Amino acid sequence: MQEFDIKYVNNSHIKRRITTMTKQNRNYHHGNLPESLLNAVDELATKFGIEAVTLRACAKIVGVSPSSAFRHYSDKRALLTAFASRALHQLSDSLQVAKNAAQKDGRDEYLAVGLAYVQFAIDKPAFFRAMWRKETIYIADENYIEAADRLRGHMQAGFAGTLQDDDPLSLNVTEVLAWSSVHGLAALFIEGALNDTKSRKQKLILAEQMIESMILERRKNNIA
Repeated sequence: MQEFDIKYVNNSHIKRRITTMTKQNRNYHHGNLPESLLNAVDELATKFGIEAVTLRACAKIVGVSPSSAFRHYSDKRALLTAFASRALHQLSDSLQVAKNAAQKDGRDEYLAVGLAYVQFAIDKPAFFRAMWRKETIYIADENYIEAADRLRGHMQAGFAGTLQDDDPLSLNVTEVLAWSSVHGLAALFIEGALNDTKSRKQKLILAEQMIESMILERRKNNIA
């Protein structure tokens, strides 16, 4: 997708918002410019969608020259690949933290991991949307492959270790059902039929009820 400068953005509302974001970020810390640019991607994508993201716009928000941004990311696709990789790692971290906390507190770990997945999508919709948008990223990128494999590893190792699993190197039917259920609901919440009809609290309550019903079904069918 071709890069475009802010001055060529046709939507005047987006122009004004980006200018405002630039002013708000004048004191942005540039000690780690690649990470700062990824934070700018999050801001832009959350407010206007992935399509509004360009390296020049991100550089403008951070307060550096476009040439500085291009030294770290060769093009928009490289920038979005790094963003998607970071999103995958953050989701993996969230699942592990949720599982460990539930284990420590004596709560249902399967429920905790499922809710963490949905909550990640609700709270970080730009990250969630970016993870699997293969038409906008370099899917052969080593860092992306590593991040995607890490998340897949959690899912195929008994849904982050919350299901009995005899083969952690492949996805079984129970793991696919668990993953597709929470991923599908999360997608409905952030860009589907349930996007604008419920508050964050209502969405999480519905997610909890759905996951609990899945737990009951597993117990009825004696599935570990």
